[in-house]
Amino acid sequence: MNLKGKKAIVTGGSRGIGKAVVLELASKGCDVVFTYHSSIEAAKSVESESDKFGVKIFGLQADASKYSEAEKTINFTLEKLGGLDILVNNAGITKDNLLIRMSEKDFDEVVSANLKSVFNYTKASLKQMISQRYGRVINISSVVAITGNPGQANYVASKSGVIGFTKSTAKELASRNITVNAVAPGYISTDMTEKLNDKQKEAIINLIPLKRIGTPEDVAKVVTFLASDQADYLTGQVISVDGGMAM
Repeated sequence: MNLKGKKAIVTGGSRGIGKAVVLELASKGCDVVFTYHSSIEAAKSVESESDKFGVKIFGLQADASKYSEAEKTINFTLEKLGGLDILVNNAGITKDNLLIRMSEKDFDEVVSANLKSVFNYTKASLKQMISQRYGRVINISSVVAITGNPGQANYVASKSGVIGFTKSTAKELASRNITVNAVAPGYISTDMTEKLNDKQKEAIINLIPLKRIGTPEDVAKVVTFLASDQADYLTGQVISVDGGMAM
């Protein structure tokens, strides 16, 4: 798979799944701008790890929940990379609690970071993608958007919204040769899952037919496939990368 000459934005690209996506795209010859919220050190680490691929990689601090920041990112990308072909909407947060204890603030912040960010970056990217009659938008949802999960009403609502947004925009943009797909990761080994104890991890593994927690690279490979010309005839789809958990 060759993405040489392609230009991408990955939101939330300094750690976890986002970092793996940045490195996987870079390994295929793609130039990438990735956003991060706070950790400059983590962003610098991703930039240095990408050096070996001989592509252009830039980290940009941005708040994905703000439309003006999305516009800033697109303008920065066009200036630094000279184009935009691929958008990976990965930025997201969790603020888990049972609904009866969940604050309005925690609900609003999660929906803003996880769902409004997808609106912000997709809308801000459209002028460029429509003018060139080409674009690949890949939105990161979650397996819990399909199954539900106690204590995550805000997160699940936001990630279910991503799926609905994906299907609607896929129908709107297909005539412009812009595909929009979603990836729904299951339990993936990231900072979030590392907080679980051994008993909790064992309980999760028992729910997964393939009997292992996934890696960020498992997700990144599917994202890269959807970003490539091999996925020309796929749009409006939700691909679960979950070891068979949500069959």
